[in-house]
Amino acid sequence: MTSVPELAPRRSRPSIYDVAERAGVSHQTVSRVLNGRSNVRESTRDKVLSAMSEIGYTPSTVARALATSRTRRIGVIVDLPTYYGPNSTLWGVSQAARQAGYTVASAADDDDASFVERYRQLRAQNVDALCVIAPRYTRADVHEVDVPMILVEAEPQLGILTAAVDQYAGALLAVDHLLELGHTKIVHVAGFQDWADGRVRSRAYADRMAEVGLTPYVVVGDWSADFGYELGLRADFPGQATAIFAGNDQMAQGLIHGLHTRGIRVPEDISMVGFDDIPEARHFIPPLTTVRQDFHALGTSAVRSLIRMIEGEAEPRMEFITPELIVRESTAPPH
Repeated sequence: MTSVPELAPRRSRPSIYDVAERAGVSHQTVSRVLNGRSNVRESTRDKVLSAMSEIGYTPSTVARALATSRTRRIGVIVDLPTYYGPNSTLWGVSQAARQAGYTVASAADDDDASFVERYRQLRAQNVDALCVIAPRYTRADVHEVDVPMILVEAEPQLGILTAAVDQYAGALLAVDHLLELGHTKIVHVAGFQDWADGRVRSRAYADRMAEVGLTPYVVVGDWSADFGYELGLRADFPGQATAIFAGNDQMAQGLIHGLHTRGIRVPEDISMVGFDDIPEARHFIPPLTTVRQDFHALGTSAVRSLIRMIEGEAEPRMEFITPELIVRESTAPPH
């Protein structure tokens, strides 16, 4: 039998993010060097060129050609667009892009297609830049991107511009509200922990509970009202919990329903705080105290930063959007 030699594993082509990391600059600076912009210091340009040589980076000829002809089109990849947060963020980005005179080409990453396949689909449409609404993506996923890019609703990534609502501050608003009412036995029903939002909200809750000397208790859910309902039906929270901080409004809605079925009243027996301020939250029974995210402001910030990168202006600064606590009727002092 003739043996077949093993093939060496294929190495991915170096990207501008690898160049940026090697040179100790941002990927926007690398893009300006590649496009011949004049607003780059000579010493910085030399560092970038040296880094390109050291790692064997060769600019895509297609990308270089496209850099000279703009389409005023922004590509958007949405991770899990059926969920409220990503869908609302897409709406905010689309509104802001249109107001700035740009069109949006979107690709929903909700099936078996990979991120790279979605990106190539948009790149074939000659997008000027890419906005990735990325609750779960990391730097490794976006390795191939060679146009200006921003990650939205993601944790900060090395060398990649990120825009987000300040999830940590928002979770603190929720927990502090319950603490100020006098609650000391607070349960957190968290969302997926492979989502940046879920991780950060959980971390803020745990940090604040530790700071005030209280014991945290976390139940990880799936963001759905159904999960909240089933938990409300069966949960025996430790220590006679008097308040719940739900990771989003849908889980809060389900919890209220499940607890009501058992004869447990909100807020008379247990207080409830949600997160997002979905349009229906004011119509829950009782109307839900929650943390509001301004998705329009988030979209505007992301698009503004992208346009600055497209135009080769000074490197945009990351902007956290400040959330707001909306107090309604689902919270009260413990009895």
